[in-house]
Amino acid sequence: MYTATFIFDTKQFDEDFHRLDAIIAAAARETAGYLGEEAWEDPKNGRISNVYYWESEQGLRQLMEHPTHREAKKRYSEWLSGYQVVISQVLRSYGDKAFAHPSAHTSNDVDADNIGTKSLAGQA
Repeated sequence: MYTATFIFDTKQFDEDFHRLDAIIAAAARETAGYLGEEAWEDPKNGRISNVYYWESEQGLRQLMEHPTHREAKKRYSEWLSGYQVVISQVLRSYGDKAFAHPSAHTSNDVDADNIGTKSLAGQA
């Protein structure tokens, strides 16, 4: 599983930002292996973090190559005062399954009761 985390500080959003954002979000959901997304905001500083999940790197690459994503990337300084993107491959995911999460349906899901009982080298 792969994730793309888009972390950013905002300026002022306008109608064009919201239009592009909606197109990009819809495009992400249509990419190969899309699993879901989450968004977080830090109440102390207002920084926002959007996390997208895919089964493989293919869907992530499709989104990165989408024309609207490329346009928004060129214009980011109109709406954002800074950003950071973190692309990650998830080694494992676990939890008590009390709520739905995009990573809960992947082969990387492990039994939370057994985490830490094997070395990382032994699980490879």
